Amino acid sequence: MKTLTWTLGLAALGSAAFFTFWNTKLTEQQDRAQLTAPDTHLSFVRSMEGTQTDGKLEEAQGELVVNAELRLMFDYYLAATGEKSLAEIRKEIEKVLDQRLRPHAAAQAKALLARYLQYKTALFDSEKQLGQQVQSATMMATAMRTRWQAMQNLRLQYFSAKESQAMFGFDDAYDLDAIARLEIANNRALTEAEKQTRLRTLDENLPADLKEAKNAPLQVIRLEEQANAMRNQGASEDDVYRMRAAAISPDAANRLAQVDREEADWTSRIQRYLNERRSLLNMGLNEVQLSQSISALRNRYFSTQEQMRLPAYEEQ
Repeated sequence: MKTLTWTLGLAALGSAAFFTFWNTKLTEQQDRAQLTAPDTHLSFVRSMEGTQTDGKLEEAQGELVVNAELRLMFDYYLAATGEKSLAEIRKEIEKVLDQRLRPHAAAQAKALLARYLQYKTALFDSEKQLGQQVQSATMMATAMRTRWQAMQNLRLQYFSAKESQAMFGFDDAYDLDAIARLEIANNRALTEAEKQTRLRTLDENLPADLKEAKNAPLQVIRLEEQANAMRNQGASEDDVYRMRAAAISPDAANRLAQVDREEADWTSRIQRYLNERRSLLNMGLNEVQLSQSISALRNRYFSTQEQMRLPAYEEQ
């Protein structure tokens, strides 16, 4: 699945470690809203089977509410690029908009979607033009800020200032904070003490929602450490769920439980695949037969997107 084409932002600059929060918030206020319960009828590509649609569609007095949740909904379907054509994906999104919104708001959402697709295409082209070899951490920080500003300038061609802030405001604030921290870390004119002072100042001036976002991954890590300790002591998954629900929320605990189930399923499929692959390797097949057999085995157990992860396991 060629997700990168349609999710290019600063994360595409080669420093993804600075922008990995996007999907980690677990508190009630900041959780990604879901359109419905699992949308099995919307699984129009294999990799989306069993998933829930990201984002939320809202109206206010008959007008479309433009916000980050609407963008997340667009991106959820655009992640199918590579499995479906862009025209098919756009048609699917527009079908959902017609189903979930009244005609006037749906028309507004479709018009915004058209501009969003144009923006994504232009952003991809812009990234190719700005492409350059980053030879040092200092150059990386400069490249990031240059690309961030280019991205802002590009948005002005497709969105109003209000739309841009509604859809990208939080992400922009997160990116700018990350760039500022990288610039401080690589400023050779500063002593370590001065760097720490400036970093503390950034921490103190973080907006509440951004501060919560940065703390969320640490909360997840602590919860998982506690969950593993409980399991080692003989606790049941129901015990783990109750612990998580008390620490965060029942909905977030349900999502973590789903992650556990998906990880267990992945581990099971990987083990079966590796065992069967090993058997194929020992059967004395010729090169063509072996390639075809392994390809069929991969397709049996994994989606196109999942197969991208297999080389790391096959080399073990």
